[in-house]
Amino acid sequence: MRTLTGITPSGTLHLGNYFGAMRPAIEAQTRGECFYFIADYHSMTAVFGPEERRKNGRGIALDWLACGLDPARSVFWRQSDVPEVCELTWILGSVTPMGLLERAHSYKDKTAKGISPNFGLFAYPVLMAADILLYDTNVVPVGQDQKQHLEMTRDIAIKFNQTYGETLVVPEPEIREDVAVVPGLDGQKMSKSYGNTIELFCDEKALKKRIMGIVMDSRSPAEPKPDADRNLAIQILKLVAPAQASDYEARLRAGGLGYGDLKKALFEHTWNFFAAARTRRAEIAADPGYIDRVLKDGTERARAVASSVLGRVRRAAGLD
Repeated sequence: MRTLTGITPSGTLHLGNYFGAMRPAIEAQTRGECFYFIADYHSMTAVFGPEERRKNGRGIALDWLACGLDPARSVFWRQSDVPEVCELTWILGSVTPMGLLERAHSYKDKTAKGISPNFGLFAYPVLMAADILLYDTNVVPVGQDQKQHLEMTRDIAIKFNQTYGETLVVPEPEIREDVAVVPGLDGQKMSKSYGNTIELFCDEKALKKRIMGIVMDSRSPAEPKPDADRNLAIQILKLVAPAQASDYEARLRAGGLGYGDLKKALFEHTWNFFAAARTRRAEIAADPGYIDRVLKDGTERARAVASSVLGRVRRAAGLD
């Protein structure tokens, strides 16, 4: 079984990224063959600075490798290093109904927020379909908010197969019902767009400042807090220190635990949770050529699959 995950290089990673997407994607390495790619073509609808794109791409590679992506067990490459994806995008676009693209939630949501519509934004689902179908992907892990994209990929694959004969593998979704929703520092979902994030690899002083700055209510330490389960620090503790979180919650509920002490505990557990990843990240960063070697090897392995699938598609469509 082959699983594929696309990683958009949109900036600095935070706890919401890690617990919502990174950890479950990396854990999948133990269950089957995993393909991971840095979706730098996709970033072109939102990031317009070439240096920013390069920096983000290398930063994403560094962070994922530090957090446990194993290039010996998986395939890891940069999307733009496999040109076959662009040819397949055009071929698939030629059988994709306009109405299918017009119904895309992501396009409607982004234009409604004032993002200028362009072809890249509109055709995003076709490129995404090419990303998936080019590697004979069996399973794509998605959250509920991405479910429509995979349904569109399936529709496009089925349409191509109906037109040219059974050629493409139709992927199945793996809907993760238990995706962790990490609260941000303001109580909303943690997101860069809200400015409420806790970065994965910020320095110790910055991390402590962010966590100690979490705003709590005005109740004194002695007062019982029957709503302790809704406390932001407790919710994040359940992710970084699940074995200890219940004790802190019980103490908060009973009264006697001050918010300052609770936030100090959250800082310490968060800092310790990523200690091994920080060490690994420093080791990788000390050898700049390591990322290049990993991505070069991943590109060669990815292209071996991509060229085979594209050859099959070209023959089916009469382009050979």
